[in-house]
Amino acid sequence: MVYQIQSLQKLVEALHRLPGIGPKTAERLAYYILKTNKEEVVDLAEAIKLAKESIRYCSICNNVTDTDPCAICQNPDRDHTKICVVEEPFDVIALEKTRGHKGVYHVLLGALSPIEGIGPEDLKIKDLLSRIEKDNVQEVIIATNPNVEGEATALYLSRLIKPLGVKVMRIAYGLPIGSSLEYADEMTLSKALEGRKEL
Repeated sequence: MVYQIQSLQKLVEALHRLPGIGPKTAERLAYYILKTNKEEVVDLAEAIKLAKESIRYCSICNNVTDTDPCAICQNPDRDHTKICVVEEPFDVIALEKTRGHKGVYHVLLGALSPIEGIGPEDLKIKDLLSRIEKDNVQEVIIATNPNVEGEATALYLSRLIKPLGVKVMRIAYGLPIGSSLEYADEMTLSKALEGRKEL
């Protein structure tokens, strides 16, 4: 029989459920937490609890926020006639670091993926179409990831939006195919925004 401490095993299993954390990394993190003083561990637990309780999705763009609407949607200096469409909230953070987009965002909360059973009804596409009509949007920049799902989503959105008389642009391919926006450096993202093209 393998020696196990139940509470430690439970911690390892909880950490292993986090994305990108394998079993060995989960064990290392668990032992690090055990070695850390109690105050730091309590601070970490409180920060997680506070984030979970106070952060929600913006009722306009679906970005994560602790105010509703989010700071970007509330900002009168942003160009509300230009919407940059992304898959996930962390894509907004990546694009904001470039300071290249002066408009607003719309987060789909995913991408089309028939293999995973994710269809148009599972994404925030209806909300996007409502915003386009209601807010007199002139340009939609599609900044989905440059992979199969992202490309399928971009083409699907283009076919829906173009008939509304709105210019539809796709960010340029300054990003490696198969990568994610969150891992790209600021210069690559900035160039990708500058070199966007119409679909």
